[in-house]
Amino acid sequence: MAEQDSFKPYIADDASVAEFTVKSVLFGAFFGILFGASTVYLALRAGLTVSASIPIAVVAISLLKRFGGSTILENNIVQTIGSAGESIAAGVVFTLPGFLFLSTASGGPGYFNYWTIFTLGLMGGMLGILMMIPLRRALIVKERDELPYPEGTACAAVLIAGEKGGNLAKTAYLGLGTGLLYAVGQLVLKVVSETPTWVSNVRSKIFPAATVNANITPEYMGVGYILGIRYSGLLVAGGVMAWLALIPLLATLVPQDAVATQLVKLGYLADSAKNGAYGWDAATHQFSGLNRAIYFAYVRQIGAGMVAAGGFITLIKTIPTIVSAFQGAVKSLKAGGTEVVKRTENDLPLWIVVAGSIGLVVVVALLPFIPGSGMGKVVLGLLMVAFGFFFVTVSSRIVGIIGSSSNPISGMTIAAIMATCLIFISLGWTTDVYQPMALCVGGIVCIAAANGGATSQDLKTGYLVGATPRSQQIGLMIGAVAAALVIGITIKVLDHPTAEMAAQGLTHAIGSDRYPAPQGTLMATLIKGLLSHNLDWQFVLVGVFFAVTMELCEVRSLAFAVGAYLPLSTTLPIFVGGVIRWIAEKKNGKAVEGAEEELGPGNLFSTGLVAGGALAGVLVAILAASSDKLPSVKAFLASVDLEGKLVGHLGQAGYELLGVGFFALMGLFLFRIATRAGGKVEG
Repeated sequence: MAEQDSFKPYIADDASVAEFTVKSVLFGAFFGILFGASTVYLALRAGLTVSASIPIAVVAISLLKRFGGSTILENNIVQTIGSAGESIAAGVVFTLPGFLFLSTASGGPGYFNYWTIFTLGLMGGMLGILMMIPLRRALIVKERDELPYPEGTACAAVLIAGEKGGNLAKTAYLGLGTGLLYAVGQLVLKVVSETPTWVSNVRSKIFPAATVNANITPEYMGVGYILGIRYSGLLVAGGVMAWLALIPLLATLVPQDAVATQLVKLGYLADSAKNGAYGWDAATHQFSGLNRAIYFAYVRQIGAGMVAAGGFITLIKTIPTIVSAFQGAVKSLKAGGTEVVKRTENDLPLWIVVAGSIGLVVVVALLPFIPGSGMGKVVLGLLMVAFGFFFVTVSSRIVGIIGSSSNPISGMTIAAIMATCLIFISLGWTTDVYQPMALCVGGIVCIAAANGGATSQDLKTGYLVGATPRSQQIGLMIGAVAAALVIGITIKVLDHPTAEMAAQGLTHAIGSDRYPAPQGTLMATLIKGLLSHNLDWQFVLVGVFFAVTMELCEVRSLAFAVGAYLPLSTTLPIFVGGVIRWIAEKKNGKAVEGAEEELGPGNLFSTGLVAGGALAGVLVAILAASSDKLPSVKAFLASVDLEGKLVGHLGQAGYELLGVGFFALMGLFLFRIATRAGGKVEG
């Protein structure tokens, strides 16, 4: 206890400071909704997310000053509640779109409705919070020196800096405005081309069907800057291998009739005897979009094998951490405690954890829109709680060491799905109807582990600034409810197909080039293959050994694998952001680290770009979805669309080059922001 008592938080235990107020709760819920919706958009498009705690803290400090001021503990409650939106949205988007890609006989697509998404999102979010109640003292307090929780520590530095004064939010707001303005010009006015593209001739004997394209959006540039050159470089390297190596190779070796047959098998092409997707001409037996046909026929499955192997390898590497985390949790529960509880050590009681876990099983068993029936649903609920507790423990310990951005959530989800499928197989549950049940377990684990990791960072922030754990835990639950309410709505809005998609026969925008939802399709592929014993192992294993090769070269295979699985149009603009950061750091003389890095002008501006671009994307998607029922909205969008006029004057190539020019200007602006005053923290 002496070691524990030696620590002094920023706000003393016996201080009386406003914390859990109506103002802080309302603003926190608002940010949870805002960042939850933005994360849905970003995760569906890129398969990536960025931490929300620090940008919320930065904006909250300045915003609450305009509403009568706030204390550091109120600001902490705002970021605690708000950050739940980002983590729950990430877990939902990484798994639950998989319902759309399960077999039709399983009824999976029918479960992709608002109430199922809301319920699973809420239960997974609550499970992550509940399991961290007994773990907080063991991981956050007792192991504060061994587990630094980097994002939580950086967020505490932001809150303390804001308490002391400064102008941190100005740069973030500038990035937000820039991102919004650029996105409106791109998505509404259509002045900026969305995806400039170059594809080599499909009949070339030297380099057929090679593709270079980029979705030149502000959120991708911002994400790339935040990730840095190393991680963004691995992402684009995977894309280069897929689109400039594998696809040209397969275009040379594989007859187009064989590609069409494979697409029919996978359900991407209805009938090879009729004209269809990717420009398939049944008369000439050729694709006009051969690059995309090969990507969906072969490369995507190779990429799925790479992602699965990369996630599993990452999980294996963390086995020592998993074991120690689980042992620590058990010791903590056995130790208990009888001493008088201080304000800064006041957690919610353990009975709430037990009651919440039992309640989750009951909810799963009773609700008709959760897959399964009878005792099968009880087994489903028990698996959710058991795997949820284990992987929340694992997630919290891992993020304490390496940070949330490196947390192998995909690997944990894959492991949970594989374990669930093995249990189902042992019980004889191998028919299609069990596919949605397996995905539910994976979804709950993914959401709980993601939110458990984010909750750990928030509790670390609270520990450093002197917050009341009980208030934070209640706030996190409020944030989970607020986020779950809006996430399902956002997903359904974004899933609404555009007129162009509908003309192509698509009934869902998710799964298309616009919203590829890479993790969701991967989870569905694994479940279908494992339960039906019908996985295309020849392609999956190629991906597995690509990942193994990367690991043998001491390269992080998961990042490379995600890059190979995603379109190059996603990873290339992210890489541009990483390059801008690398050049800025060279000019500034050195790369800053830790809290100073998070507070640097480049990072703050990039955070604004991500939020502005994603927010504009969600708003435009809402407008597009409502235009079917509101002719005035449709007429307005058509009247301000300048793409046709610009293409008429400049030609398609000129129009795309104009877009590249705007993207370059935004990159130059980011560079200037990042290098002003040597890239040092302001205020």
